Amino acid sequence: MTTDRTENARAATARVSSRRPAQGGPRAVHPRALLAARVLLVVSLAALTTLFVVARIPLGDTLVYRAEGQAVVNGTSLYDFVTTEWKLPATYPPFAAILFVPTTWLPVTAMKICFFVGNLALLALLVRLSWRFAKLPRRPELITAATAFAIWLEPVFQTFVFGQINLALACLVLWDLTRPKGSLGKGVALGVAAGIKLTPAIFIVHLLVTGKVRNGLTALASFVATVLFGILVLPAASLDFWTRRMFETGRVGKVWIVDNQSLQGLLARGLHTMEPGVVWFGCAAVVGLAGLWIARRAVRAGMPEWSIVAVAVTMVLVSPISWSHHWVWCVPLLALLLAERRFRTVAVVAFLFTCRSFWVIPHKGDLDVQLPWWQQPALSPYPMVGLVLLGWLAWRLRDGRTVADGAAPPATGEPVRRSMPEPRKRTPSESRSEN
Repeated sequence: MTTDRTENARAATARVSSRRPAQGGPRAVHPRALLAARVLLVVSLAALTTLFVVARIPLGDTLVYRAEGQAVVNGTSLYDFVTTEWKLPATYPPFAAILFVPTTWLPVTAMKICFFVGNLALLALLVRLSWRFAKLPRRPELITAATAFAIWLEPVFQTFVFGQINLALACLVLWDLTRPKGSLGKGVALGVAAGIKLTPAIFIVHLLVTGKVRNGLTALASFVATVLFGILVLPAASLDFWTRRMFETGRVGKVWIVDNQSLQGLLARGLHTMEPGVVWFGCAAVVGLAGLWIARRAVRAGMPEWSIVAVAVTMVLVSPISWSHHWVWCVPLLALLLAERRFRTVAVVAFLFTCRSFWVIPHKGDLDVQLPWWQQPALSPYPMVGLVLLGWLAWRLRDGRTVADGAAPPATGEPVRRSMPEPRKRTPSESRSEN
């Protein structure tokens, strides 16, 4: 009888294992598939490069970074200048401006090439980090093909267009959060990311509310160090930024234009108002608290990866302005959905982050708040995806089910109940002997 039970248990374990998503680990290399993936990547890179050269895409934000670095070198005011034909001001903390000083060491064209090539390398790194993050099989041909496709995701593509630093920040945060428990300096990279651009600071709160207090305090100390370093090098600019400039949302841009794919942008366009005001503040508070609550529940349910994605989505939702290129977190989101074999959902989400619907609809300036209701889904696809994702995660976590220690969730994505052995009833003689 014991042998039968053992065999049945092994068979049940095999059935559960067969339903689990593929886990990270070395896999046999398929030469033809790898060659095809590399050709696809080369074609994708060639198309991107040709488009940039022919269209003479300006990488405008790189010029802002260069102007910030130049202001540090020259000792001029950091937050009083505007540059480029779009009259863009500096919006990042002084610490970021100090990091931009090396952009002044190169001619403008060489600097733009460095940003372009650097973002290509960072995209490859983000795809690899996302692959490992989602515990997908480490097959080079799949990672290479995913990188070739990811170039054309609108948030990633726009990061190339503007010469932005979103990929660098996402890599810093994702690498730090997925490092093994107890790693030396775990949290430092997250604090540096928050020091460059304030929005990643929500991940510090995430660490604290999910019980990773030591890592959270390390990240907080790292962030404070960036602030103090900025004060030491640029005292006047630091006083200006931390007491006044960081509260001036208008410096970043207009909240109602379609480029802004935050919750505030959605509300502004949906309510046909340029200032959602109290409505947005109330909604942002609710979404922010709900996102952190979902993240905490996900960690307790044995879904730490979904916890990180939930916080990332919450970050771009509640930020007053989240340009479309801030949504590069769609890369790890797609990786997680792929790991759970939700192929239809992957196709839908990938389509929404590639179709560029809000660029297709005719719009210009103030007309963005006058478009009819039936165009709103196409105007605000990213915040809608974010809200649906948070709602779906809340639904998955509704009954507090958890994944067993050391086990991966089944392919359906539903957590498994933690089973506890039934206590054996004691006989009267055993009870008397213990007494």
